Amino acid sequence: MLKVAGGSLAALGLTAAGCGTGSGSGDGTVTLRYSWWGSEDRAKRINQSIALFEKKFPKIRIKTDFQPYADFWKKFNTQASGGNAPDVFQNAIGFLRKYDAKNVLLDLREQAGAGNLRLDGFRAGLEKFGEVDGKLLGVPVGSNSMALVVDQAVFTKAGVTPKPGWTWDEYHAALARIQQSQGRAGDAGPYGIMYLYDLYLRQHGKAFFTTSGLGFTETDLTDWWTKAAARVKSGVYADPKKTIPAKPKSAVTAELAGCEFTWDNFAVRYTAEGKSRYGLAPIPTTDGRKTGQYLGSLMLSASKRTKHPKEAAQFIDFMVHDPEVGKIMGYDRGVPATEAQYGAYVPTDEVGKQIAAYEKQLVESRVLEPITPHPAGADVCEAAFMRLAEEMSLGERPVADAVKQYFTEAKTALSS
Repeated sequence: MLKVAGGSLAALGLTAAGCGTGSGSGDGTVTLRYSWWGSEDRAKRINQSIALFEKKFPKIRIKTDFQPYADFWKKFNTQASGGNAPDVFQNAIGFLRKYDAKNVLLDLREQAGAGNLRLDGFRAGLEKFGEVDGKLLGVPVGSNSMALVVDQAVFTKAGVTPKPGWTWDEYHAALARIQQSQGRAGDAGPYGIMYLYDLYLRQHGKAFFTTSGLGFTETDLTDWWTKAAARVKSGVYADPKKTIPAKPKSAVTAELAGCEFTWDNFAVRYTAEGKSRYGLAPIPTTDGRKTGQYLGSLMLSASKRTKHPKEAAQFIDFMVHDPEVGKIMGYDRGVPATEAQYGAYVPTDEVGKQIAAYEKQLVESRVLEPITPHPAGADVCEAAFMRLAEEMSLGERPVADAVKQYFTEAKTALSS
């Protein structure tokens, strides 16, 4: 789900995580290992937050470690397999069942019952986001939802104004209008975004996942990718032979497309990366109402092997509820999950205001639904979906072959 660039630990003076699942000292001081994925900017913000925590809890020290998204999970998987997972770590919905099945995650409900972790004061029911089969395996730190990031200048010149409830037909007509009037593709190409396809399926009464497998058929995916291949060929979707070399720059900021689907809190990167004005547009619908959307979230989880579950819970509680942490983190981890942090940070920049307004509109319009459960292996399914969609778009695999290969890989991942 939230993938951002990583950076150097040395540049920040961070202490690398040591061995073991937490440690203690002769004077009663406890050391917790805390690991996450993200950029150097996120690391600086988290370091500032940790300094506040250690001031309030002088007997708890935090050792930190961070990497880019893919590297984080590679290292975490190795640590978890060796019984050496960090005491506290950043987590996401696609990994809860996977690592619960591997007996890695601490059920935090006991610590909540003991008063070390507050589960009240969350926005929009987010406190339930980390629940799996009655266990509390993660606590949300921020929320986000799928949105369409648009180049506002391109949309204005093309005479396109997306509004809540617009349909997929209207969306594709808008892309064609952009292509014809602005000389660039309408969209970067949404066909490989698992979380967007999930919304499309939910609009049709299905979902990407059930609790144990895939919630759609080969016929469904064949229809999705056949239409995508035709739109790439027509130029309504951007040419992947141009967008792939442009990475890590977005196809929108590289001026190869007028819009693309992503998580709403990622909107910050476009202003920093591009030359135009960028905004958030609503998800297209099938019936003018149902978007299939839910609030997603980054979470904090704890290791089942931690020697200090109380202190781990206290640290999570602080990072989730403390108002000063909310001010420091801003929207880096999404819109703050708790009312205390949401109220403490009021964005002054245009992009931040748009993100806040977008999520407020989602809540007030009552389009939000419960998130689809993610079975163990969901992360492998997402990687395969992106890879095969790209191969299909490049013409390296016929649609039928890409679909068949996807179901083969997904079924293997979900049964292992």
